[in-house]
Amino acid sequence: MEENSLLILWTQESKEVAEKMVFMYAINSKKENWWKEVTLLLWGPSSKITAQDKDITKQIEELISNGVRVIACKQCADSYGIANILSEIGIEVFYTGIFLTEWIKSGKKIITI
Repeated sequence: MEENSLLILWTQESKEVAEKMVFMYAINSKKENWWKEVTLLLWGPSSKITAQDKDITKQIEELISNGVRVIACKQCADSYGIANILSEIGIEVFYTGIFLTEWIKSGKKIITI
């Protein structure tokens, strides 16, 4: 990835935080070309709300259709029994520990919410 890449690490289960910050910034970052590449990482409770809340699911699908890469931690998804649900939405589900560590060590930009 390029230096013009952003990772949004979303951990909260709050629908309000998702809609009023995470999704709004991610979609506008792509539409307005603030960042060339935007990746949203669902980690922990954020994956749970995504699988359970249809409004959140629809907004995630919109992010994906607008070019935001959406990924989820497989360990987290497996702990909630939702890995298949997330995959069906179009989210890439894999073990993200190494991915996240490499991102941080590379010095690329990251927002943690």
